[in-house]
Amino acid sequence: MGRRLKFRGESHHKVDGKGRVSIPASFRRVLEAGDPNWTDGLSPEFVIVYGDHRRKYLECYTMDAIEEVDDKIAALPRGSIERKMLERLFNGQSMPTSVDETGRIVLPAKLREKIGIGNEAFFIASGDTFQIWTPATYEAEEQARTEEWLDDLPDDFDPLILLDQKPGA
Repeated sequence: MGRRLKFRGESHHKVDGKGRVSIPASFRRVLEAGDPNWTDGLSPEFVIVYGDHRRKYLECYTMDAIEEVDDKIAALPRGSIERKMLERLFNGQSMPTSVDETGRIVLPAKLREKIGIGNEAFFIASGDTFQIWTPATYEAEEQARTEEWLDDLPDDFDPLILLDQKPGA
């Protein structure tokens, strides 16, 4: 298995009245690479996980990435509360979709209303997924959380040091 492409970057995009929004071009390349059924000329498929009422963003998984999640859920004991809840959050509260020939997706009204998207969406990469936010919500919550975390660290702190920590340390 080759190295999986990762989503990188962030951008703002207009959302039209029908909920159509352009996917960043670099994100489309990762969606194509992460869809085993994609070939040139086809639209890459992916899964939007919208989750429960606490989730204020949409998490978009490549087909490969969601299959990895599905495999981990399937490995849990049948009938366990953990498996039932994860199936509900990742299988039930999700929506398969694809990028159209113009590089756009349609966000249904249900999903736009859930996270409060109006005429603009904020996309941010998160490794093997990307997230779609209402710009104001992202700034108020996630950006503020990051800044608060950084403010608690010394001015000369280098985040790369975190990569050298042992898991669970």
